[in-house]
Amino acid sequence: DLKTIPRQPQVQVIGNGPVASYEGLENITLKHPHHRTFHRDPVPLEDDRTVTRFYRWHIDAALYGLEPPKVTSLLAVKVPKTEHQLLSYDDGSDDKLSVPRGSTVFASSYRMYDLLSEEDKKFARETKVQYAPHPYVWMADAKSRSDGLGMLSEGLELDRSSMPDVDETKVKIYPMCRNPVTNKLALQVHPSAIEKLHLADGSIIDDLEQVREIVHRLQRPRIAPELVYAVDWNEGDLALFNNHGVLHSVTGSFTPDEVRIFRQCNLAASEPPLVP
Repeated sequence: DLKTIPRQPQVQVIGNGPVASYEGLENITLKHPHHRTFHRDPVPLEDDRTVTRFYRWHIDAALYGLEPPKVTSLLAVKVPKTEHQLLSYDDGSDDKLSVPRGSTVFASSYRMYDLLSEEDKKFARETKVQYAPHPYVWMADAKSRSDGLGMLSEGLELDRSSMPDVDETKVKIYPMCRNPVTNKLALQVHPSAIEKLHLADGSIIDDLEQVREIVHRLQRPRIAPELVYAVDWNEGDLALFNNHGVLHSVTGSFTPDEVRIFRQCNLAASEPPLVP
């Protein structure tokens, strides 16, 4: 749940709890995203205070009509200091990670690419990802995998007839590997919003379950606990991160009266990501 600052609408206020007054916003209530609203099989309610999940691994982007921002900023304004939680992947592995409650977690998409086999690197360099139009409307009724890395394929996505009008010129097709000015390659894919894969030979994989399985296979090993950075926020901390080079996710849960305030800003880029 987010609000925009009236005098600077590009800046959003996110967090949790009741806020009487902040930067021109009066009597607002913020709500920290909870995996229970998004995952098909959430952590049991009785474990909610001690166990958490990756909510959704993502990049900050509309992925329809606008180009992905190059940088996102996060400023910690008010942070309730509480205990750590055990983050459980719950995907058939034994992977677990201790995180500060409410931590933002990051995984390097450059590392994701570097750790691929040579065969998978070639596939990643040559393949383009097509994102669903109005992706967040399209996936609204679908549910996430327990590791937060993409969606389950249960036929719950909206069909075109139930969605807002689609302008095909606004549909985004991006290289799976983004190549910023450093010339390093990143396996940078928003796994929840993908719809199709465009292969080097001109063919298209449009079976949604197959598309998701391919991308999950490539990305999942690179969110292993030892490869994830979990931020332990303190008030006044400012993070600027390369939105073309990392995936990130919310974690944790807060009670309705715990107040947490962050300022977030990202602006759509003026150009699409560079090809490898």
